[in-house]
Amino acid sequence: MKQLEFQEFYRASRDVCLRAVLAGVGDRQLAEDLVAEAFTRAWVSWHRVSRHPAPTAWIVRTALNTRVSWWRRRRREVALERDHEVADVSAGEAGLDPALLAVLRRLPQRQREVIAFRVFLDLDTQATAEILGIAPGTVTAHLSRAVTTLRGHLITVDDREVGT
Repeated sequence: MKQLEFQEFYRASRDVCLRAVLAGVGDRQLAEDLVAEAFTRAWVSWHRVSRHPAPTAWIVRTALNTRVSWWRRRRREVALERDHEVADVSAGEAGLDPALLAVLRRLPQRQREVIAFRVFLDLDTQATAEILGIAPGTVTAHLSRAVTTLRGHLITVDDREVGT
């Protein structure tokens, strides 16, 4: 029973979780690794995660927290030279427009996290605030700033003229 319940949850939520984490981190390969790790942790603790009010949010938060842990560990390691940078992988496979992903990458980390929870997971302000450990007003402020930035980069001059 536990295994079937988890499999159903995984099938139903893996894509939305991947898109949300991709929006948060801006790198497809990293997002896939983080989501896989989060689902692995969810399986191990499924008895607890299944009772969480928003299990998909738990997955995304765990993935984003894992990124921080990995980053802390990696900053102690020797960095690769600039010549060995990893090629950018297209976001199209994850259902994100490459232009949108490029702009999302420019946003500050907290704004990307708010976008991931509010837009991609469709959580309300209160739930997003609780998950991120910030005040609801801070969620609203980050979302507003992020949307303003996204509009500024994604709406072309022609689009602006049509609206006037």
